[in-house]
Amino acid sequence: METTVSIDLLFETSWEVCNKIGGIYTVLSTKAKTLQQLYKDKVIFIGPDVWTKESPSPYFVETPSILSAWKKKANLPAGVSVRTGKWNVPGKPIVILIKFDGMYSAKNQYYGEMWNRFGVDSLNSYGDYEECCAFSLAAGAVIESICSFNKVTQKSAKNVIAHFDEWQTGMGLLYVKWKLPQVATIFTTHATSIGRSICGNGKLLYRYLGAYDGDQMAAELNMQSKHSLEKAAAHAADCFTTVSEVTAIECEQLLELRPHVVTPNGFEKNFVPPRTRFAIARDNARRKLIAVASALTGKEYPDDTMLVATSGRCEYRNKGLDVFLDSLAVFESRETKRPSVAFVMVPAWVKEARHDLKEALEHGKVSRLDDPVYTHSLNNQYDDSVLSKIHGIGFGNTSNGRVDVIYVPCYLNGTDGILNTEYYDLLIGMDVTVFPSYYEPWGYTPLESIAFGVPTITTSLSGFGQWILSTTDNQFCTCGVNVIDRNDENYSQVLDDIADSLCYINDMDVSEKDIVADAATKISARAAWSYFITYYIESFEVALSARNNRI
Repeated sequence: METTVSIDLLFETSWEVCNKIGGIYTVLSTKAKTLQQLYKDKVIFIGPDVWTKESPSPYFVETPSILSAWKKKANLPAGVSVRTGKWNVPGKPIVILIKFDGMYSAKNQYYGEMWNRFGVDSLNSYGDYEECCAFSLAAGAVIESICSFNKVTQKSAKNVIAHFDEWQTGMGLLYVKWKLPQVATIFTTHATSIGRSICGNGKLLYRYLGAYDGDQMAAELNMQSKHSLEKAAAHAADCFTTVSEVTAIECEQLLELRPHVVTPNGFEKNFVPPRTRFAIARDNARRKLIAVASALTGKEYPDDTMLVATSGRCEYRNKGLDVFLDSLAVFESRETKRPSVAFVMVPAWVKEARHDLKEALEHGKVSRLDDPVYTHSLNNQYDDSVLSKIHGIGFGNTSNGRVDVIYVPCYLNGTDGILNTEYYDLLIGMDVTVFPSYYEPWGYTPLESIAFGVPTITTSLSGFGQWILSTTDNQFCTCGVNVIDRNDENYSQVLDDIADSLCYINDMDVSEKDIVADAATKISARAAWSYFITYYIESFEVALSARNNRI
């Protein structure tokens, strides 16, 4: 792993720095080790300080001595303060967490500047727009202060890059573009705000993509401010990137700009246990999962029960949760060798862990509980889309069912009250995962799955699925992945194809399982950051070249 790009400082700003919300956390936290190897401690991640003494970040190790000389002289806006430390992930990169409350009082001034300079329409903002803009503007001010301290001027010839992720940080990029022409800027959209909204509102993205106008759709879906900010940041950046060719096409249509570089998301295998501990970790996961299933349903499951899972962000249609559940109904109608338990591990509006389930687990009781299809009660028990779908299909986990479905609607961080185990420590126990996404710019969950040797089913509408189709033979025995062709017209066919794939996994013997697991592990190694970081190095070159032409 070599680089010809000399960098004096590399900032990367994201709402998910030390703040685990979704897939971007995994992107940044796994990429950190490789960036540290290339640019030791010249990399500074910037995130929001949304933590308290009563609820500290489990991912942040505060170290006041880091950047202490700068902090003594930092001239930050009133009400903006910082904490410095290390991100507790492989590579241990430097992190600045920002308290950004002071930016709210100046927001109208900045909104006016961004309208005049970049055409950002903040008039129709609502929800999290103001919070994200306050944070990213504060991040821009922090970058400005550090650059001033380090004498980064137009004449200094220092190579400084400020990288911003997603629309939430777009205002920070525009601030840097306005105030610091000597700093090269990169903007990455992991999924366009308007594309995600189109899909989330039940509209067909792919059939009509060539006819959609991003600005028009933003007005129709009340997304003007977020879309306007994202589009302005993409056009203003010295280098605009996205994570897959699927999303690059979407950006070209909806943001009216083709990304300069496609930067696929890699993976750091530090999260995977060594082979010497693999069997033990898998057995522990399976015992825990089967124990929860037994405590709910009252069934005694054989050791070879096929465990299936889907997981990820709670986006019912975009993540294909509807398809997953419907495909399980088709799968249950097939003749299979082994019983199956399917877990929907998607966080929702959790109220609390089920008391009856906790008691059953604590006392080793195996008797069917009332409505044994969920592990945690919800605040919106009767309105939750997943739970309603499970009931609507008719899954009740009865004694004569060959497929049981269990909804785990919580963050699996080890403290949920039922499984009390982190997601990766459960993933390793699965026989197969299914991620039948409709809207999936990349697809970390299937990549994580095969990294643990667990075969996965995904779709051609995901960036990861397209990467598999472009790099290897689309068969379980070859790559541990089956990419199902999905479009706007073939819903029923997708259900049948997923059911067929589940039957294939269900029927495999031990030797076939080993072949598939080995194939999955090998193909995941091709997505290591040591390979994919080359795309980021290309983006650094593009950004610095544009900066050089400007100054």
